[in-house]
Amino acid sequence: MASNLWSEDQFSCSVCLELLKDPVTTSCGHSYCMGCIKNYWDQTDHTGVYSCPQCRETFTPRPDLRRNTMLAEVVEELKKTVLNPPPAQSYAGSGDVSCDFCTGRKFKAVKSCLTCLASYCETHVKPHYEGAAFKRHKLINAIGNLEQKLCAEHQKVLEVFCRTDQTCICLLCTQDEHKSHDTVSAKKERSGKQKQLGETQREIQQRIQERMKEVEEMKQAVKSLKRSAQREIKKTTKIFSDLSRSIEKIRTEVIELIGANEKAAVNQAEGRMKKLEQEIAELRRRNAALKQLSETEDDIHFLQNFQSLCAPPEAGDLPSVTVNTDISFGAVRKALSELKDHIEDFCKGELVKITTTVNEVAVYSLQAPEPRNRAEFLKYSCQLILDPNTVHRNLCLSEGNRKVTCRRETQRYPTHPERFESYPQVLCREGLSGTRCYWEIEWSGRGAVIGVTYKGIRRKGGDRSCILGFKDKSWSLECSDSSYSAWHNNNHTAITAPCSPRIGVYLDFNAGMLSFYDVSDTMTLLHRFQTTFTEPLYPGFWLRYYDSSVTICQLN
Repeated sequence: MASNLWSEDQFSCSVCLELLKDPVTTSCGHSYCMGCIKNYWDQTDHTGVYSCPQCRETFTPRPDLRRNTMLAEVVEELKKTVLNPPPAQSYAGSGDVSCDFCTGRKFKAVKSCLTCLASYCETHVKPHYEGAAFKRHKLINAIGNLEQKLCAEHQKVLEVFCRTDQTCICLLCTQDEHKSHDTVSAKKERSGKQKQLGETQREIQQRIQERMKEVEEMKQAVKSLKRSAQREIKKTTKIFSDLSRSIEKIRTEVIELIGANEKAAVNQAEGRMKKLEQEIAELRRRNAALKQLSETEDDIHFLQNFQSLCAPPEAGDLPSVTVNTDISFGAVRKALSELKDHIEDFCKGELVKITTTVNEVAVYSLQAPEPRNRAEFLKYSCQLILDPNTVHRNLCLSEGNRKVTCRRETQRYPTHPERFESYPQVLCREGLSGTRCYWEIEWSGRGAVIGVTYKGIRRKGGDRSCILGFKDKSWSLECSDSSYSAWHNNNHTAITAPCSPRIGVYLDFNAGMLSFYDVSDTMTLLHRFQTTFTEPLYPGFWLRYYDSSVTICQLN
């Protein structure tokens, strides 16, 4: 069976991690799905240099790949002989309990025997139902780690609870080091603790109700605040509109005043000019008569008209008018300029008062300072659960959907629109927004990518925009056994720091801050993203290598 598993691994595409589809082989000897390698090379089409995703050997120009017919036939035969188990039973996958009596590839166990301390598939459990020797054996639904049900010292079943040491023991322990201790049957102790558990559940449910009530009250307060703010905006707009109208009225009156003064001065000047023009006309008439008289040859006519024509002109009785050619009204302009400065100074002073008043009625006080040590970070811890609807088929969930492991075997998850199809990724169920959150991750294997994303991240196709950190909708930290890299919008930042198997993630949504920490005795900042978040963020993970795993730590 080991050879079958080896063959299955050899016939998997290193890009999509599934069995080869339309296999093609590069000149360096590595095989890929035709669609996967084309999509991979399309991403670097503008460079003119193409490389193998596994060994990084480069090719110029782009290789002309053809379907490997022989390899395709081998893959099809592998599907028929290895990957299609009998319909009655299914093979044990990652996270399943396997049958202890199957040889070769093991079937999934359906029952565990607490007497035999073994697990059985549907075929191998039959003797426990049919044989008289097994009638007293206790069967339960299949569970793993049966060795943990044995006493490490006596190799007997743990069925007694020592209240003195608060630990499970076997019957021989009650006669040995626990002889004088307060001991009861595990079933009886479970009964008592079950009641305690129920009380704790009731307290938690009561706390949930209280918090839900607080949330509802806060929602109502926010609605009331919005209504009040809208009312004040309308009133403020009306006040400024009235003020604008008042200023406009003053502007109109000043303009009319200037116009009236202009009209009066013009009318007075025009009256004076009319009289002057009349006087000029009369003087011109007398001048013409005098010229005619001076040229006459009739002495009698000259003497008879001389007296009347040579009388001196009458003195003008018109008032003296001086027209000011400077129509800029300098005094008026100076007065208006002083009014403008006075209003601006007044508005600046009043704006300071208004700002102070608005801030005094703010709903929220200043935020608490950023946490400085792990104890302060833990105040913002949140519970996260992986979403089975998003998990890629090469990822296996376990430990109550808090752990994910990358496997060679394809898991039989149902089709779902939110499932990642090309890259082995998974998201959490919880969308985080409007608050501070903190969680810790333990990773193992060759590496893992830890990040957050908006819900709209692509799930289908081989485009790298599906990957955490490769689009403007997601941010991530790539961890390996030798280095770290921070990714966002397909840009990465190399981080020099010792490798840590435990990473802390701190999100301050309102402040637009996402930070990754090395969790140890002290919190060491690895990288911080500073931005503006516009949608709820979903924590997620990308496992690039088989047998790598990520576990969401329980912090409470």
